[in-house]
Amino acid sequence: MEEEVYAHDRQYIKEFLETFRVEEFDPVYLKAIQSVLDCQSRSINVNLADLQTFSEATEGCELYDNVVSNCRRYATLFADEIDNVMKKLVSTRAFGDDDLDIVLQQRHLANMEGADTPLPALLQRRYDVFFTPAESTVPLRMRDIRANMIGHYVTFKGICTRATDVKPLMEVACYTCEACGQEYFQEVENSVFNPKQLCPSQACGKQTALFIETRASKFVKYQEVRIQELSEDVPIGHIPRSITVALKGDMTRSLSPGDVIDLSGVFLPRAPNSYSMTSSLVSSTYLEAMSVKPHKQKYSAFEETPALLSKLQSLREKTDIYSDLAKSIAPEIYGHVEVKRALLLLLCGGVTRELADGVKIRGDIHVCLMGDPGVAKSQLLKHIVSISPRGVYTTGRGSSGVGLTASIHRDTVTAELTLEGGALVLADRGICCIDEFDKMEESDRTAIHEVMEQQTVSIAKAGITTTLNARTAVLAAANPAYGRYNTSVTPQENINLPAALLSRFDLLWLILDVPNTDSDVELARHVMNVHREGRAPKNSFEPVSTAELRAYISVARRFEPYVPEELADDIAGAYADIRQAEVDAGSEATGYTTARTLLSIIRLSESLARLRWSNVVSKQDVERALELMKMSKSNLHMCNTNNAHSDPIEKLYQVLRNWAGEHSLQQLDQHTVKQLAVRNNALDAVDACLDEYTALGIWMVDEHKSITFVD
Repeated sequence: MEEEVYAHDRQYIKEFLETFRVEEFDPVYLKAIQSVLDCQSRSINVNLADLQTFSEATEGCELYDNVVSNCRRYATLFADEIDNVMKKLVSTRAFGDDDLDIVLQQRHLANMEGADTPLPALLQRRYDVFFTPAESTVPLRMRDIRANMIGHYVTFKGICTRATDVKPLMEVACYTCEACGQEYFQEVENSVFNPKQLCPSQACGKQTALFIETRASKFVKYQEVRIQELSEDVPIGHIPRSITVALKGDMTRSLSPGDVIDLSGVFLPRAPNSYSMTSSLVSSTYLEAMSVKPHKQKYSAFEETPALLSKLQSLREKTDIYSDLAKSIAPEIYGHVEVKRALLLLLCGGVTRELADGVKIRGDIHVCLMGDPGVAKSQLLKHIVSISPRGVYTTGRGSSGVGLTASIHRDTVTAELTLEGGALVLADRGICCIDEFDKMEESDRTAIHEVMEQQTVSIAKAGITTTLNARTAVLAAANPAYGRYNTSVTPQENINLPAALLSRFDLLWLILDVPNTDSDVELARHVMNVHREGRAPKNSFEPVSTAELRAYISVARRFEPYVPEELADDIAGAYADIRQAEVDAGSEATGYTTARTLLSIIRLSESLARLRWSNVVSKQDVERALELMKMSKSNLHMCNTNNAHSDPIEKLYQVLRNWAGEHSLQQLDQHTVKQLAVRNNALDAVDACLDEYTALGIWMVDEHKSITFVD
């Protein structure tokens, strides 16, 4: 009866395998079958796009729809017809010396002597049949997979979080009777089977025990991985869903924790094992994989239409795209313009380079925000996670060393070891935001040292030694050691982070909550407007939408700028000046400048070039990068106005700079400068401040003593 049901489809499958061509070339699948016959390949990949084309061109053929709705059964039908096609082809390979060849040779000799014990077709197959999706297939979200899809061919996107070791899976069991020497074969179709116990031969009286002949049995490579849905697909407040995926044959070892993939295969029910506590009426589900390919993840799900690209091009041609995009990051958060510029560069990143000897120089930019409570550090981190394509947010004590890097688990039932990736591994090629960085245990914090520089996670636990990719940018937020910044002690005592960790951050930004009547009033008005209208107050600046910001950054990250030779001396000189300034400061040094600082300058410059959609770093990019680093350094000198030991010149500079940033101004007139100086008891330092920072190139002063900041 079954043969009659599938008779027409078998004929279509045969015709498809023997005749399907791409343009005028030889039949595609005849060539693939010949490759398997010659032992040059162990799998035959049937493209569903080819199958759909054949079905549409053949009248009455519904082969494509049948394969999609009953995939596993049709994989068997394809294998049967491939076996029939192989009989018509000639192999260029003689018998080898592997186990299957030896069994086939022995059976061939036995059949010549009159024995009639045919081998199962599954035992003689040296290949697997896989169906691959068309290029135009849009992957589903894991939450869109329903029970009515069981048995169907599905394609979805996800991230690998756990992988087991590769083990042998029995497909055909061979039994031998000790008394009569008869061989019996049993095909294993599920993960659980009942082996034969007694010989069914009449000569043995059905009392002789059977023994499994492992060498004549067929085993395939088998691995299970856990796929979890992507973070952007998880509704807030819900637990991420996951599914177990079975990999067989050539599919094994194709995934490791942290890989973001589009996975295709057969969605199947799995009966509970005998040791499972699950009710016998309930079965779990898993996916038998047939195709794995990297997921082409973008900063947003946008199509590069001419209209969108034209709009992005108009954004790029703005006079100050650097500031406009920076202000568009969390516009509801008041001020912090310079911090937002640093976060914009973190989103764009630099260029990762691999040298001829295999050494990799990271391009990801790491930023640490250190500041008083209530300055919106956590809100900035949350917003960056929403912009990044693979943003992972974690906090303080909740991030143990295992939770950040990777861990080895032993199943309590099967006793097998599995490798599971942590937050830094899951954020591969994305951004990992770690809040309450100062609340972490020291042993846990040191787990990210390797990640921040080598961008790998090395595991050597329970006999498993491996290395996972963790190519992620780290954005950390922390409070000072005393809860609030204590101006009576040194910056090192306030920060309370080891030098080995500080040197890995490209930018260390200190955000202080300094009381100021005018700034506090403006902040209060801003917050009240956000609470009343649900958005930032209207002003002369119109923020770029989040979707456009993602699209712009996505295009910018495609550029790979380099530093031209004529700028090498400028960067080297700037680095030497920073080192010398730190030496001159002596015990009052506010940072730890190493050779990594030089690389930070290069990465920030490359990120600025990417913002301009350029493949060449300009001198202005280097100057802006240095200015940003100076701003982050100068913030470490900031203190409350009642600190008697502060430098009045530097204090006035910080007041003017913060005022301009909070009001999105590039110019300050003489009246504003004088008014701010009077409020902060620094009127005597105005002229010295103007002269000193004009010489540094921070601003320009006209004849009326109005200042214009230089970007």
